[in-house]
Amino acid sequence: MDKIGKYNFIAGPFHCDMSQRLFMGYLVNDMLNAADFHSDEHGYGVTYMNSVHKAWVISRLAVEMIEMPPMYTKFHIETWVESAMRYFTNRNFSVVGNDGKVYGYGRFVWALIDTDTRQPADINAIMGDYMSQWLEKEKPCPIARSSRVKISEDAQLVRTLDTTYTDVDVNGHINSVKYIDHVLDLWNLEWYKNHTIRRVEVAYVSEGHQGDRLAMYLEQTGELEYSVRIMKVAPDTEEAVEACRCLVAFNNC
Repeated sequence: MDKIGKYNFIAGPFHCDMSQRLFMGYLVNDMLNAADFHSDEHGYGVTYMNSVHKAWVISRLAVEMIEMPPMYTKFHIETWVESAMRYFTNRNFSVVGNDGKVYGYGRFVWALIDTDTRQPADINAIMGDYMSQWLEKEKPCPIARSSRVKISEDAQLVRTLDTTYTDVDVNGHINSVKYIDHVLDLWNLEWYKNHTIRRVEVAYVSEGHQGDRLAMYLEQTGELEYSVRIMKVAPDTEEAVEACRCLVAFNNC
């Protein structure tokens, strides 16, 4: 088995936006699938972790694109684990066309949690030093690491929405990609006719669940750069709790 996994995908027409390029949300889903395929091949994927009442969840992610793959483009995602600590692993990605063209990169920080207590789980206690033999420390990933995403109290409430069935994933909480989709929906079609997404970051703070109401606060933090704070309010309480913070940076077309 290789330290670097390589998995084939295609930018299908119904996964593309009006520019005939892959939606960011679908690309991140492809990255998640590549991560699962790779970890499962090495014995520490979803199947095994479910059997010991554990689950991998994303703590932070950063995706930076040179451009999005056009419709019908066949591409592959390479993925490798750069480092592993007691509670976290750092997994990287590259998105490369079958013709060798590089479209972009990703850096994800994953945490292992106990599915019974929803608390962090000690990776070494489950895996020992097994994961260390699969670390790839030499392959570069030339984008900045994900951050905590800075946003001030001046951010303005711009949208509230309810979470429903299709927001929830196999771990029983709001899917990480759904937060990205909800954030990118803050800009309309006219905006995307003139701008492309350069970088997306998400720092996940607490789990959301079906029925939570999300409140989204937006602040411009630079030229064509915006931060979003998402607060959640559970159905049985009025207390607002931070769910995640996002950064979106655009390029002009």
